[in-house]
Amino acid sequence: MNQVLLDIKNLTVRFNNNQTPVTAVAGLSLTINQGEIFGLVGESGCGKSVTALSILRLVASPPGQIVAGEIVWKERDLLKLPLSELLKIRGKEIGMIFQEPMSSFNPVKKIGVQISEAYEIHNDMNILSRNDLQAKVLEVLKQVEIQDPKRFYDSYPHELSGGMRQRAMIAMALINQPQLLIADEPTTALDVTVQAQILDLMLELQRKTEMAVLLITHNLGIVAEVADRVGVMYLGKLVELTDVYQLFNQPLHPYTQGLLKSVPSLLQTEALQAIPGQIPDPDDLPNGCYFAPRCPKAMDICKQQQPNIREFGQGHQVACWLY
Repeated sequence: MNQVLLDIKNLTVRFNNNQTPVTAVAGLSLTINQGEIFGLVGESGCGKSVTALSILRLVASPPGQIVAGEIVWKERDLLKLPLSELLKIRGKEIGMIFQEPMSSFNPVKKIGVQISEAYEIHNDMNILSRNDLQAKVLEVLKQVEIQDPKRFYDSYPHELSGGMRQRAMIAMALINQPQLLIADEPTTALDVTVQAQILDLMLELQRKTEMAVLLITHNLGIVAEVADRVGVMYLGKLVELTDVYQLFNQPLHPYTQGLLKSVPSLLQTEALQAIPGQIPDPDDLPNGCYFAPRCPKAMDICKQQQPNIREFGQGHQVACWLY
């Protein structure tokens, strides 16, 4: 059995919206093992990105606040570490690919300089010359399959295409050889061909380095292609957790079933089935299960009490009163 690298326990994150606190993540628990790709899926606004930012304590405060839980990395709770110790882990042991590279890079600094800074922060520059540092950056640019790394090194972010900026972001995240890579919607806003190239690149690098990956996405096709285990979120709560094979062949939660039925297929002969209704307003959440107002299988208890996530078969967890 692979070693547990990251153990999130009962994480709760809130945002103060005027006078009403909004819960973005509610009691989420999951583990990520060494060398695995863990997919975290769900609709926009369900708390996936907030979960990722919470791992490295990047939730803007105010208005955001991590109010409960533990995030254990190698037996150390990241939420209790002094900032000076946490900074040694950010970008070194845990790397992150942010959702939109254009807004994540400094627009007035060259790409090579920004990637160099990520390496300088975590390494002793007394034993490394500027030429050696540049060679290190050019090497990692070659790893992410940049054809002309020297020209790329001297480019500004606005001079690159979306796919090239994404490769630069991956290079920055990998230059310190992290053990965990958090990839937050790494293919958003890219066309299908470039999406495939970026995914293939990430898979190849993951196999070579044996790092773990937390892949955040709303695209179930990507999850089916690359993930080992999957967690499904709805309105800040984890509603199902299992391996990727069981998720697609035996989905348990009605929300997961609805997501899968709404995905187009080349073999499909029937019309797509949309999930009825709308996501509830986070300021006015329903009693009981948050999915109950949209669930075709809802019972009386679903509208009165929240179900806890529990084991249903080996390695398969679900939060639903049906089970």
